[in-house]
Amino acid sequence: MSPYENRLDLTELKTAVDAIRAEIGKVIVGQHQTIDLLLTALLADGHVLIEGVPGVAKTLIAKLLAKTISVDFSRIQFTPDLMPSDVLGTSIFNPKTTDFEYRRGPIFSNIVLIDEINRAPAKTQAALFEVMEERQATNDGITYLLADPFLVLATQNPVEQEGTYRLPEAQLDRFLFKVVVGYPNVLEEVNILKGHHERRNLADAVEAVQASLTADQLQALRSQVHRVYIEDKLFEYIAQIVQSTRTHKSLFLGASPRASVALLNSSKALATLRGRDFVTPEDVQELAAPVLRHRVLLTPEREMEGGTADEVIGQVVQKIEVPR
Repeated sequence: MSPYENRLDLTELKTAVDAIRAEIGKVIVGQHQTIDLLLTALLADGHVLIEGVPGVAKTLIAKLLAKTISVDFSRIQFTPDLMPSDVLGTSIFNPKTTDFEYRRGPIFSNIVLIDEINRAPAKTQAALFEVMEERQATNDGITYLLADPFLVLATQNPVEQEGTYRLPEAQLDRFLFKVVVGYPNVLEEVNILKGHHERRNLADAVEAVQASLTADQLQALRSQVHRVYIEDKLFEYIAQIVQSTRTHKSLFLGASPRASVALLNSSKALATLRGRDFVTPEDVQELAAPVLRHRVLLTPEREMEGGTADEVIGQVVQKIEVPR
């Protein structure tokens, strides 16, 4: 029995999370790890980059998560001709008042789904820097605050590179997680086929998904996550992992201090998702790859050898002594 058990009452959090999982499960088969990471990011108040080949339900999962929370939702399809004003909004002349009025763009929502985020050019990506980090947008010298909660869920395809742009490192660093969505196994794919055979169309199934959480309830759950206990030796453990990415011979670019904060906050959120009010080393290890994989760059030599960021992060975690 842990001496820190039952310091927080996580009953409401468990009820809400189970309800969200059940609602998403009405449509999505499998993808438990992806859903858990999205829920962790939701509780940790962090943005998520979802990567996967076409047809693995990246956009659908993001839409369903948004439907389970009773907040505003908007979707932006990124394209090569998209301008920053298409995202942030623009000032429009009002002949009645003979003055310019700011018409807010689709980014002014609570949950924003950005589809194919890597299809827009750098100037449009730069429009997201301020809103993702500071939760505000500036137009004509006036700052407009975004409503709380504010969560960006962005998807991208890792295979098709024609007509795409590499996301700036500064923008990647603003995502709490990079979640890689894989293919379902045979049993899951059989269940997917049965589901499509039994229901008339997908739209009806999506429409049947109900909201399980309000904005105020989400804020209360996040307050609980903030109070999750973490021992001093785990602060050092997180710092050592992130520091090691900066000196690893296979990495050209290591993770920033923002990565350390992300690993801390997400570990606290994952602990509550697992029914605990204290962080364990296993929480940190489980989230090391989702937090760090998009924040590090392999050396050209390691890339030519066919290495991956996940492999290097795994080596880094293995070399750090686990606190007990």
